[in-house]
Amino acid sequence: MALHDWNLTPEAAIALQKRLAPSVRREDTLGEVGLIAGMDIGFEQGGETTRAALVLLEWPSLALVEQVVHREPTRMPYVPGLLSFREIPAALGAFAQLSQRPGLIMVDGQGIAHPRRLGIASHLGLWLDLPTIGVGKSRLCGQFGEVPSSKGEWTPLTDRRREEDPSDVSVDARGRVTIGAVLRSREGVKPLFVSPGHRLSLPTAVDWVVRCLGRTKLPEPTRLADRLASRRGEVAASGQLSL
Repeated sequence: MALHDWNLTPEAAIALQKRLAPSVRREDTLGEVGLIAGMDIGFEQGGETTRAALVLLEWPSLALVEQVVHREPTRMPYVPGLLSFREIPAALGAFAQLSQRPGLIMVDGQGIAHPRRLGIASHLGLWLDLPTIGVGKSRLCGQFGEVPSSKGEWTPLTDRRREEDPSDVSVDARGRVTIGAVLRSREGVKPLFVSPGHRLSLPTAVDWVVRCLGRTKLPEPTRLADRLASRRGEVAASGQLSL
């Protein structure tokens, strides 16, 4: 069943985000995970075509099981804070082609670490009713302190409390809430911005990202999806790109 229509003005999209955000579940409701999906989006023809790249990995081996690339016309121009309306239609087209349903999805982008608490990972999680994690390469909103230098350590990403936050959310003395983690995924490189998307708590989201780290900055699901989205070709079973 469709969650909503995609033919929206930016103003209507913002209003929809505010209505949907309270539906995002920030507690753990994931079952046994045997397959993990990685999702990333690229663009072709000067942004006219959206290219959704999806990889499916077996857990815990992280062996590549399946991959899908789906293209369709881009529906919305880039508007800060509305990335999901630009990218999710193509992502849903890719998921429709999977032969197996994952137990967990890692998305290149934000989860609740979003001004209206509905980044692409949260929005996609609501559409698919699956646990999702946002793994961002940069910060969209919030503040953070010094990030520890050791791999796997993190510091909280906090933001002022917003109307989209749950009524029972924990608020510190400054009126701020924790919306994510700034994670040192590899020593000597810039950190990742990890946030729950849907049906996951922050500690569980961080734990899954750390467990999926290999020798590079990104966890394997989004690393392989990123390679597939940004270049022509396919990811071979070894995790290398074949042209």
